[in-house]
Amino acid sequence: MIKFFRKIRQNLFAEGKTVKYLTYVIGEIVLVVIGILIALQVNTWSENQKKNLLKSNLFL
Repeated sequence: MIKFFRKIRQNLFAEGKTVKYLTYVIGEIVLVVIGILIALQVNTWSENQKKNLLKSNLFL
């Protein structure tokens, strides 16, 4: 998969399509940021679930 994206990136840059290359780079950065934000949200949700479970066990 990495080779596939590397090939696309090299082809765009080699053909002199700078605007398309920059669009690709920005899109790739946005996808990485979205992935990180999703991972943080899942982690926060998991931690809250653990805290709620611990609280409910303390009151029993």
